[in-house]
Amino acid sequence: MEEMEEFISSLGKEKFRARQIMKCLYQSGNISFDEMTTISREFRGRLSAIARIYRPEIVNILQSKDGTKKALLRLEDGLFIESVLIPGKSHWTICISTQAGCAMNCRFCLTARQGFKRNLSPAEITGQILALQKETPEGPAIKNIVIMGMGEPLANYKNTLTAIKNLTCDFGSGFSNRKITVSTCGLAPQIIQLGKDVCINLAVSLNAPDDKTRDTLMPVNKKYPLDTLLDACRQYTMPGRRLLTFEYILIAGVNSSVSAAERLAALLKNQRCKLNLIVFNEFPGSLFHSPAKKDVEAFQQKLIAKHYTAVIRASHGSDILAACGQLSGTMEQ
Repeated sequence: MEEMEEFISSLGKEKFRARQIMKCLYQSGNISFDEMTTISREFRGRLSAIARIYRPEIVNILQSKDGTKKALLRLEDGLFIESVLIPGKSHWTICISTQAGCAMNCRFCLTARQGFKRNLSPAEITGQILALQKETPEGPAIKNIVIMGMGEPLANYKNTLTAIKNLTCDFGSGFSNRKITVSTCGLAPQIIQLGKDVCINLAVSLNAPDDKTRDTLMPVNKKYPLDTLLDACRQYTMPGRRLLTFEYILIAGVNSSVSAAERLAALLKNQRCKLNLIVFNEFPGSLFHSPAKKDVEAFQQKLIAKHYTAVIRASHGSDILAACGQLSGTMEQ
């Protein structure tokens, strides 16, 4: 909003015109200046001469047997990203990307195999939502946003923050900050900064109860080991009764034993949190395997016995490579 007001003022127009334009873009879903009938024809002409409206192009949508939909979107430079629509009882959740590819190189993630291509702009981040809101029947029922698609959101901090502000602004998309969750692999300084800049839900991909195991799974741990990461998490203030979420991908023979659950419980002893347990989603060429159901349940029960809220999160869209860690942004669907 502040940048839009500055832009409008530079054209000699009143600042309230910025609010009108934001509402046209984010609430009315206008994709051309001619559609902005709340501003004068003369001003629309000036805007069209010096500015443009952009959102990614939906190329293909695949539907899973569980109802999940994965959208492949093309960016202006020919790169591809993916977004996922996840069905709920009376609403849809959208999972959006913040980068083309990813540089974090987590060993269990298919996106990591694509390498890092570039950061997405704020328009490309919010544009995923605007495009799917306008061009799919599920669009009007999108109520929750999870920023945990392709890429590491906090490695594209400035653009991700701008996108969040546009999504939560009263004159933007108007989403409640309670309905937006950012997921990170654990960039400790950015976690602290995010807590100062906005008030949204935070999910941290933990995946190991000790540094040795986490080092092998997530190279980021060598820069921000568990002590540093958990200290940053304690500085991230969650208002009211809301809890920070730790995501834990269960991998057979690596981190899914009962003893690992005991060590995890000890690690998080002084942390207000809940745990999302995610069974590893296998993909072609993956190095790891999913643990047996009984092992997953034993892991969960150990955490519950230690008085943690631990939920086994249902994976959606694994048959179309739309589940956690399976996004690739390629045309080969």
